Amino acid sequence: MRITKYTHSCVRIEHDGGVLVLDPGTWSEPRALAGADAVLVSHEHTDHIDVLRLAGLGVPVFVPEGAVLPDLAPLPVTRVRAGERFTAAGLDVTAVGGRHATIHDGQPGCVNLGYLVADEVYHPGDSLHPPGRPVRTLLVPAQASWLKLTEAIDFATGIAAPEVFPIHDAQLNERGLASVNGWFGETVPGYRYLAPGQTA
Repeated sequence: MRITKYTHSCVRIEHDGGVLVLDPGTWSEPRALAGADAVLVSHEHTDHIDVLRLAGLGVPVFVPEGAVLPDLAPLPVTRVRAGERFTAAGLDVTAVGGRHATIHDGQPGCVNLGYLVADEVYHPGDSLHPPGRPVRTLLVPAQASWLKLTEAIDFATGIAAPEVFPIHDAQLNERGLASVNGWFGETVPGYRYLAPGQTA
């Protein structure tokens, strides 16, 4: 499998059977969706889903059951729940978790699913819910209003994946990104920063 990171939480996974795109939000590049065979959306926030862009795509879109989204009627949308296993773009996917991490006083309180792709790559969306099994590649949130860096480091070291790449980093300026990368690099074995458009 080939993994390409795009801005913020958008990740493209290519394999011999197709192209799967996770969390193509309003901050991610449109080219991330070129030739996509299916899309996984972790939750309803616009930095993770661009409804207008998806509307013209015409491929299956998988969203959490209970997500509050604008009308997606023209799209082949499948609602999934935690624990469900399904196939997207020719890859086995397991939905994990259930709720968005809390920012303050129980908010935002929306549904959030992490996705374990081919039992190898784990994208948690806006949560630190563990995948429940060993994974080869962890996509770790690097910065968020709901996140402390020490929590992200503990999450990554606890999962102990051989490869760890940051996501959810679009609000970091150059100094902040250098600091976050420094801490992850010193404390998380297998950590490597991928700039938008870079492939692993």
